[in-house]
Amino acid sequence: MLNVPDYEFWFVAGSQFLYGEEQLKNVARDAEDIVKRLNESGKLPYKVVCKGVMTTAEGITKFMKDVNYHDEVAGVITWMHTFSPAKNWIRGTVLLQKPLLHLATQYREDIPYETIDFDYMNLNQSAHGDREYAYLNSRLDLKNKIVYGYWADPEVQEEIASWQDVAVAYNESFKLKVCRFGDTMRDVAVTEGDKVQAQIQLGWTVDYWPVGDLVEVVDAVSEGDIDKAYQELQQKYDLEPQANPQDKFESSVRYQLREYLGIKKFLDDRGYTAFCTNFQDLKGLKQLPGLAAQLLMAEGYGFGAEGDWKHAALTRLLKIMAHNDRTVFMEDYTLDLRHGHEAILGAHMLEVDPTIASDKPQVQVHPLDIGGKDDPARLVFTGAEGEAVDVTIADFREGFRLIYYPVDCRKAAATPHLPVAKQLWTPKTGLKDGSTRWLAAGGGHHTVLSFRLTVQQLHDLGTMLGVELVEIV
Repeated sequence: MLNVPDYEFWFVAGSQFLYGEEQLKNVARDAEDIVKRLNESGKLPYKVVCKGVMTTAEGITKFMKDVNYHDEVAGVITWMHTFSPAKNWIRGTVLLQKPLLHLATQYREDIPYETIDFDYMNLNQSAHGDREYAYLNSRLDLKNKIVYGYWADPEVQEEIASWQDVAVAYNESFKLKVCRFGDTMRDVAVTEGDKVQAQIQLGWTVDYWPVGDLVEVVDAVSEGDIDKAYQELQQKYDLEPQANPQDKFESSVRYQLREYLGIKKFLDDRGYTAFCTNFQDLKGLKQLPGLAAQLLMAEGYGFGAEGDWKHAALTRLLKIMAHNDRTVFMEDYTLDLRHGHEAILGAHMLEVDPTIASDKPQVQVHPLDIGGKDDPARLVFTGAEGEAVDVTIADFREGFRLIYYPVDCRKAAATPHLPVAKQLWTPKTGLKDGSTRWLAAGGGHHTVLSFRLTVQQLHDLGTMLGVELVEIV
């Protein structure tokens, strides 16, 4: 399984010397208590570290520089406990290169009407300080995240947690490396893109490797390693030879495992966490990677079919954000246009991630009508039910565009003559309206479908990355 580094987030409170040393001690005490209790809540996926109280421009600037140069820090959470003059934050905020969350809260939930005095007012000025601080961030066009509400409320903590996942994905985006085995599918427009701009804006390194280089690694996989992988496959999935002779079935499955182990080694040895293949470019391989790609995606690797490096990267990025939970590469395939049944059937030739399976996937071997290679093994299963989001990334000359909508997913009916993994869904705004707006925005047929992520998280990610957002709701 691909692991994500154990990131942390630094938390600071804003204040000033105007209120005296005793009040600054109170600010520090309250900040430490909030951080302690956030970490103890069990809701945050990453640890928060209290870094004290910020009172001067010099201190804030040094703090932000430290954030930039500590690789383990994924972002900053700020809280204006008192009134913190926003001019002090200008230089440091301009220098900050990592995500920023403004927690607009106060230490105490209520107003103590019977005992409230000027000491209390001086200390608990979040309502005042938040507006000064937010004005600056808005003027800087920072597009930072604002979470508003009482810090101990579960829904506020869940908002922080969701943002942490996005911030970690943003940091990982600038380490993401995609391996292209071959080029994109001939004559297809939507899979093309500006790889240099992707590296400048999104951090993605996209490299081409000849399939022949992969073949050498695949052919070198040992029979002993394949034996071990075959035993693990038998424990996890149902192996169904069906009409295939046993020797043909086992040979096909074993070759997919050879490809799985070979691709995994190739990627790991070179630091890649996403890859794409193309059925038009398989010279030296006996089968199009099907089961091989599915097993790698189940471990967290990103994948894109037909040389679609953009969606290989996006799949990996969203898997990071979703902790590899039910977040999969997908393709719009065919439609149900009957009134009352409107839906999109998503599938692919072979490569759909088994983490969305509602039944136990079966390993099957069937012919593939394209590619001109041997019959490939693949996992066959039916997708899940529930709410999800579906998202695509498109490259226009003026920049990247993230297009997405929330969807209702349900299980597809049995397809005895279509032995693939499949998922049925309908845009919440309706098939006609959702699809029309998707088409008008230039959304392609390759997508990432996630039962874990939310529209808000996609919005936050696109905002952090500075891409155009088309939200279809």
